[in-house]
Amino acid sequence: MQVMEASFDPHYREAWTRRQVEDSLLVPSTFAILCNETGNQISDDETAAGFILARQAADEIELLLIAVDPSHRRKGIGSRLLQRFLDVASERGASDVFLEMRANNPAVTVYLAAGFEQIGHRAAYYRTVSGETIDALTFGRKV
Repeated sequence: MQVMEASFDPHYREAWTRRQVEDSLLVPSTFAILCNETGNQISDDETAAGFILARQAADEIELLLIAVDPSHRRKGIGSRLLQRFLDVASERGASDVFLEMRANNPAVTVYLAAGFEQIGHRAAYYRTVSGETIDALTFGRKV
């Protein structure tokens, strides 16, 4: 939860609560990937520098959340974490992966570099704390 709280700007209301994360992980099709400060799988004695939360339905996996602690950004951790997600998706037999993000999210460059393509657009989908609306963009790619 520490990475979540540090990573998401409250203005955009993207962070999940502890309860939401715990409840989602009770569903067998939902899984998390944690990484350390080098972007590798975390060991028991390490602190997480980033994470992914994802959900599988048949042969499709949706990336629900991805975050890298601000103190570890711009080091390639997000890219390595996303590659680990794609590897796990392949191991789980997925053929396609998807994600949705707000249109002004700077992480779009990471997704495009990883081979994701924009496949959808939802106008005025998100609402900020101040009431501003932001479009949602959906991305997908083959595993």
